[in-house]
Amino acid sequence: MQIVPELIQVFGWSALTFMLTLLLTPIYLKAAKRFKLGKQIRENAMSGEEALIFREMHAKKTGTPTMGGVIMWGSVFLIIIFSRFLALVGLIDHSLLQRGLVYLPLFTLVAVGVLGAVDDWLNIRGIDGVKGIKARPKFLWLTLFAVLGAWWFYYKLGFSHIHIPSLGDFDIGLWYIPLFMLVIVSTANAVNITDGLDGLAGGLLILAFAAFGVIAFMKGQLMLAIFCGLMIGSLMAFLWNNVPPALYYMGDTGALAFGATLGVIAMMIDSLVVLIIVGAIFIVETLSVIIQLVSKKFFRKKVFLVAPLHHHFEKKGWGEAKITMRFWIIGAMLGVVGLIVGLLGMGIN
Repeated sequence: MQIVPELIQVFGWSALTFMLTLLLTPIYLKAAKRFKLGKQIRENAMSGEEALIFREMHAKKTGTPTMGGVIMWGSVFLIIIFSRFLALVGLIDHSLLQRGLVYLPLFTLVAVGVLGAVDDWLNIRGIDGVKGIKARPKFLWLTLFAVLGAWWFYYKLGFSHIHIPSLGDFDIGLWYIPLFMLVIVSTANAVNITDGLDGLAGGLLILAFAAFGVIAFMKGQLMLAIFCGLMIGSLMAFLWNNVPPALYYMGDTGALAFGATLGVIAMMIDSLVVLIIVGAIFIVETLSVIIQLVSKKFFRKKVFLVAPLHHHFEKKGWGEAKITMRFWIIGAMLGVVGLIVGLLGMGIN
C-alpha cells in the first residue's frame, strides 16, 4: 500500500528533525552562555503598569537561556536543505524543497523567526534603555509580512474562498486578503501570549500541527504533512528540555515563528474552522488579555488576577505542571474534535 511508505516518510523526517534539534541544543546552550542570552523578566504589563505580580512569580526564571527558537526552526531549515542534497546525489527521489508547497511555510518560519530573534535580542541587550521591539512596530512588521503572504495567496495561488465543513466552499473575493492577514497576525501573537509557562505552548503546538498533518496527509498533500512532521519533531526536542524546570526557552524567536507558520498551513489546507477549534486555547488566552486591558482601562477593575489566563491560575496557587498538563489535556480533546471536523469536511466518515 502506498500509504505505508508515505507514513514512513512523515515519521522518518520528523525523527531526523527531533535528533538534529537535540544535537544542536548543547551548542546553542554554550553560545547562550557565552553571549549571555538569558531571559529578562518583563518589568511592565501590557497596560503600562509595573508587572509586580508577574515578576514575583517568575523571578526565578531570570537568566534562563532564551532565543532557543533559533535551533528549532533552524533544524527544520537544515533538514529541508539536507533533503535537497540527498536528492541531488540520487539517494532519494524528491527533496522536501517543493516550490509552492514548502517554500511558503518555510519562508514564514524563518522570516518571522528572525523578527522574533531581533525582539529577543533587543529585550536582552536593550537600546537606550528600551527593551525589545515596541508593540506597535512589532505589530506593523508582522502585518507587513501578512500583507505579502495574503498577496501571494490571492494573486499568485488563486486562493479566494474558505471552506466550512458541512456547508461547503464560500468565495469571499478580495476579503480573503484581510482575512489572511488577520489569521497570520492573530495566530503568531496568540501563540506568543500562551508561551508563558514551561512546556505550555510547545505541547499545544504539537497537538495543533499533528491535527493539520493528518488532514494534509488525507488530502494527499504529502509535503505539507511532512512539513508538519518536521515542526513536531523540532517541538518534541524542545519539550525534551523545556519540561519544568526548563533548560531553555524558545522566546519570541520560536513562538512568533511557529504561530505564524501554523496559520499559514491552516490557510494552505483550507482549514480555517479547524484552526479555530484546535487553537481554541490560544484564542482564549488572547481574549483574557484583551478583556483584562479593556476592563482596567474603562472600569479600573481586573477580571483576572493576572493575564493571560495561565498566569491567573498560577496566582491562584496552581503549579506550573498542573496548569500545563490540564491545558494539554484540553488541547488534545480540541485536537481530536478539530480533526474529526476536518475529516468530515472532506467527506471522510
